[in-house]
Amino acid sequence: MSFDKMLQPRYEYEFESEFNKKYSIVARKIIRLLSVDSRASISKISEYSGLSRTEAKKRLERIEKEFDINYVLELNERALGIQNPHLIMAKFGKKPDWEHIKGLLEGSYIPQFASVVEGDYDLLIYANSISSQEYALWDKWMQIELSKYRVSWRTSEVVHKQLGFFPIRNELLERLDMKDQEKRILIELNRDCRLNANEIAKKLGITLPNVLYVISKLEKDRIIWSYTISMGKPDWLTLMTFFAKYMPTENYENHSMNARKAFMSDDEYSIIDRYVMTAPLVGSYDFFTMGAFDSEAAAMEHDISYHKELFKDENIDMAKGTIGRVLLGRLPLRSVGTKDHYRLIKWTKQS
Repeated sequence: MSFDKMLQPRYEYEFESEFNKKYSIVARKIIRLLSVDSRASISKISEYSGLSRTEAKKRLERIEKEFDINYVLELNERALGIQNPHLIMAKFGKKPDWEHIKGLLEGSYIPQFASVVEGDYDLLIYANSISSQEYALWDKWMQIELSKYRVSWRTSEVVHKQLGFFPIRNELLERLDMKDQEKRILIELNRDCRLNANEIAKKLGITLPNVLYVISKLEKDRIIWSYTISMGKPDWLTLMTFFAKYMPTENYENHSMNARKAFMSDDEYSIIDRYVMTAPLVGSYDFFTMGAFDSEAAAMEHDISYHKELFKDENIDMAKGTIGRVLLGRLPLRSVGTKDHYRLIKWTKQS
């Protein structure tokens, strides 16, 4: 080996996830197809998986049950006028009453996802609202309500989702300024986007041509980014998250470029994308990730330690934790193939 090659960094992210070996390539292909097009017909699933139509239907039913699959929309939140996305991490100085917190979250349309976290912080929330004032009022109200648990509340605005999404609750969609028919169809699709146009027309009492027109318009206007899925968290999966704060140096973009290689690296037809969410932030922290690993040890080696080493010159400050009980909404677990769906943003000089 040449001296130059010996000096090249080891990319610890190049590894295979053991959990993919639990499942056949057929099951993994079906989940991949549903992740990128959850309205795929049984005929398309049959063709993609190599199964007969009858077998494909049976296998789909088993997969739906085993992975607790919901058919949801990936929505363009900004196109809908929902323009205040924030990620919040909270740490409690006093043991919280999780049922009380769950009730607070369910009572508002602003939080879209929330879960208990085990690690450097205790609670993760993704929130969005139509106006910045609505968000600010809710944010402060939550801090007041949680003050009895001596909460340390850190909020950051989501600048851009490089990977992943959080399913939007219908409680928020109900408040949008849209034509009634468009809103009703959008909400029905968000409840179960595998419903066909005939089923939606019958359920809502709207003519089939109108349903087809509205769906086509929502797609054309890029309000619906994709028809996808949200899976429940399997018991064998470790979901590691971290918030990071940096002091950028002139090599920050080069280090970020290597980080992107890790975020886009995954097994072929992984049952769940290795990185289900990566997002630059502005506020308390600069970056957030959620990754799927075999164990906490694997997450520490291939995710946390790798990232710390990569950004050591940037004096990285990191708060990490694993996802526990989901209090609100759905996890963004799916398998789209991260390399094909990574939305790149580079940290270069702006003119």
